[in-house]
Amino acid sequence: MTADRTAPLSAAHPPQPAASEDDPSWAGLRQLTAARIGLRRTGASLATAPLLDFRLAHAQARDAVHEALDAARLSAQIASLGVAVLTVASAAGNRQRYLMRPDLGRRLAPGAEAPLTSHTGSYDIAFVIADGLSARAVQTHAHPVLAGSLTVLQTEGWRIAPLVIAHEGRVAIGDAVATLLGADCVAVLIGERPGLTAPHSMGAYVTWRPRAGTTDADRNCISNIRPEGIDYAAAAAKAAHLLGAMRRRQTSGVALKDDSDRPLIGAPAPD
Repeated sequence: MTADRTAPLSAAHPPQPAASEDDPSWAGLRQLTAARIGLRRTGASLATAPLLDFRLAHAQARDAVHEALDAARLSAQIASLGVAVLTVASAAGNRQRYLMRPDLGRRLAPGAEAPLTSHTGSYDIAFVIADGLSARAVQTHAHPVLAGSLTVLQTEGWRIAPLVIAHEGRVAIGDAVATLLGADCVAVLIGERPGLTAPHSMGAYVTWRPRAGTTDADRNCISNIRPEGIDYAAAAAKAAHLLGAMRRRQTSGVALKDDSDRPLIGAPAPD
């Protein structure tokens, strides 16, 4: 039996109740995600409160992309960990060109090689901090993650190159830095692309034997480093674990899997 085509739309498709932020059926789901779910609506539109919240998050994400890195303050923080700190710039030159020309953010500026070659040596690892697409991410998260990672690596006898802060840098700029310093591997801490729930998230990219032509398939990434995501202690532990495995196996990227959580699988539940 076919439906009556002359029946009013409201009869064939009765309106569904709008989701409400006060609806208890959404409460459990909201505990599992920071995503915006079950938002109140007025007709087909978002209610005023969630709409304003969305616009605020969007503005914060846009601001994060354009915010400048305070390299002097960050350098002082890192120096307190007992490592030398160098500052270089990418070939982008300014923020607008950096955003428009990603390729320039992967290369060092003319003349930037000099302060690096003056520190060339034989190192196990070079750390690079780049502002990426969220300077505040590395401004906030780089120091505590480095503090945890360096403690482990120094205990294990790693030869650590002077740390490099790269203005307007992207991940691949670490390849050139490590090559000039003479490091076997590189760890790049960089501000990730801002999102509507995480405008200040940091990523860590580690690469064995970085060189010109290194691709993303040759790297391992720890993403979403922030107190609400992968916290500082967990990020430092993962980085140290990956670096140790990288040095033992002489490889990185798709050939090296992060099994740092494997001991937890099958472990007896805590009392």
